[in-house]
Amino acid sequence: MVTLAVILQVAANTAIAKLGAGIGAGLAAIGAGIGIGRIGGSAVEAIARQPEAAGDIRSNMIVAAALIEAVAFFAMVICFLIIFVE
Repeated sequence: MVTLAVILQVAANTAIAKLGAGIGAGLAAIGAGIGIGRIGGSAVEAIARQPEAAGDIRSNMIVAAALIEAVAFFAMVICFLIIFVE
């Protein structure tokens, strides 16, 4: 954990690090949107093929979407730490 703090303090002092952090936060949000969109589309398609399995498909879809959101949130927190830690 100390290593991450040192890296963030060094990176926060350069303008290019702040630009990269902003781009990284944007890419994390775009990636999460694409991932959740694909999950939703695949779930609708699976429910259309097998309506009796709708409950299982829906619960698996929610778990997968939550995992994607968690990873995207973690990436954005790291990017914002780079921007605001000084």
